Amino acid sequence: MKNEKKKLSYMDSIHRDGLVWNLTVMCILIAFPIVVGIIFQAVPDWAAVGKGLIATAPMYWAVGIVETITFIPMLGAGGSYLSFVTGNISNLKLPCALNALESSGYKAQSEEGECISTISIAVSSIVTTIIIIVGVCLIVPLRPVLESDVLRPAFDQLLPALFGALGVVFVSKNWKIAIAPVALMLILFIFVPALDAGMVGIMVPVGVVFTIIMSRILYKKGWL
Repeated sequence: MKNEKKKLSYMDSIHRDGLVWNLTVMCILIAFPIVVGIIFQAVPDWAAVGKGLIATAPMYWAVGIVETITFIPMLGAGGSYLSFVTGNISNLKLPCALNALESSGYKAQSEEGECISTISIAVSSIVTTIIIIVGVCLIVPLRPVLESDVLRPAFDQLLPALFGALGVVFVSKNWKIAIAPVALMLILFIFVPALDAGMVGIMVPVGVVFTIIMSRILYKKGWL
């Protein structure tokens, strides 16, 4: 009973702090353009803003709902709150958390996994911030080197290499589950030109849902 109270107390604090920080960041993000507009006495064209929101907002609402359902079981509560505040989930926070959980052997839903996921995402955020600061300071002198024809192909393959390394670990556990989603993504990205790098945020949740459905079918047929 005592351990159960401790667990509830820890999770309650996670939800309390996560809610406070997420609402705080949301208010800051909304306040920034308002404050800038007041300082420079610039009023946006509300008709244009409305048209832009009608065209783009529904997509982001859908992505936000799907990502919340998809990422929370993989990141845990604390890691999810921190990830949604700091951003770059699918590119940085998710691979970092999954790698840390894989190395430790804990599940994200356990208390140990909660701590590991949150710490790994926090470290990733700190490292990312430091790299951005260093990059901003060195971008001008290093720009000729970074944009050179010799290094450009390597930089273009950073994310594929990262996800490829993570993919090998998870695919090797049960290759039967990986066949259908890998085939689907290859077909979509090869034969649908509209799907580019900017659509990754949408296609990751789609791939997860498709994988769950196919895994259920394979399980029912006794192939897993």
